[in-house]
Amino acid sequence: MTRKRDGFKKAGDIFQNIPGFSIAPRETPSAPEPLTPSDPEFGNAQLSLFQNFMCNTDEERQRFSNAIDLWDSVPRYSVNRQAMTKARANEKFLDNHQVTFHYRGRTYTSTISPARVTDLDGKVRDFYPSATEELVEDALRKLAIEQQAGFFDKPNYRSGVVFSIYALREELRMRGHSRSYQEVRLALDILSGSIIEITSQDEEKGEVLIKAPYLPSLVAASRSKLRDDPKAKWAVQFHPLVTGSIDKVTYRQFNYHAMMSHSTQLARWLHKQLVLKYTFADQLKPFEMRYSTIKRDSALLGGYSRERDAIEAVVAAFSELQQRDILASYERKDVTGPRKKILDSVITIWPSFEFIREAKAANKRLMVAKKEGTR
Repeated sequence: MTRKRDGFKKAGDIFQNIPGFSIAPRETPSAPEPLTPSDPEFGNAQLSLFQNFMCNTDEERQRFSNAIDLWDSVPRYSVNRQAMTKARANEKFLDNHQVTFHYRGRTYTSTISPARVTDLDGKVRDFYPSATEELVEDALRKLAIEQQAGFFDKPNYRSGVVFSIYALREELRMRGHSRSYQEVRLALDILSGSIIEITSQDEEKGEVLIKAPYLPSLVAASRSKLRDDPKAKWAVQFHPLVTGSIDKVTYRQFNYHAMMSHSTQLARWLHKQLVLKYTFADQLKPFEMRYSTIKRDSALLGGYSRERDAIEAVVAAFSELQQRDILASYERKDVTGPRKKILDSVITIWPSFEFIREAKAANKRLMVAKKEGTR
């Protein structure tokens, strides 16, 4: 069964009876009109695999979403608003932000071009996507699980979701991250205006390049003025890596509700990394993560002036995962140098029984989905 939410209607009803629709900022008169989804894209086998979970009840289903293989390992929300404000001193615009990270034994570089948008006070400023935009993207992907909301278009290789700002705000509120209408609108503008370029050097294939906005298309339709209509119908297109994951079935179900309940970005990042990497979770098979690896691949710890403080932040995040019943326990072992200076820390973790159960369910669901997806 699928829970009905305000703002979700049959796809064909959303745009057909509205004489025109407004395009979000950053479109130009010469740009091609963005595609709007049609009915077949809301009901196909590949999308159904993405929307169905291995669970026992509707209540349990509402707790789940999908972690996206490579995309959720890209450090794409690592600059906080305070750092942005400091970088904008003397009305300076933001430069491109570059981060190098590792994923499955390969080195990648992500370069983020900030969005230039109108801020809540009416002034035009540059923004990198940060914590609020991350929460909004996660919520949009959750909404895409609803039938007649998420869409997948194989011929045009795109995926996304149709929603209302009201429904998006309700989703955020239910997960403990309430945002105002204006804050959500700003986040959508930042996500659609920021471009992320991901490159990797492959010995056999040469350079691999993916360059696109976080949300390549943002379309809104309203029977009245958009600014005054919180239930206007919006459609966003997800990043190509999300579409590719839906197409190739490389996503994993996980406890989205628990992830959204964490108090810090770092704890949420660690939770997703465990979902994607600790697929063999077992009480007899502990998992190790190094502080140096977490610092490099999350890019969330650069703001600490002292290494000890950054390490303590990592330990605090693991402690929260234990409190949320993601971990049964963890053990910290420091690697020290001269004068007992801490050079690194190794965190060994043991999963909770709940995390083990969820990992096994995710493994089974992935196996079934891959089998169905190849038919």
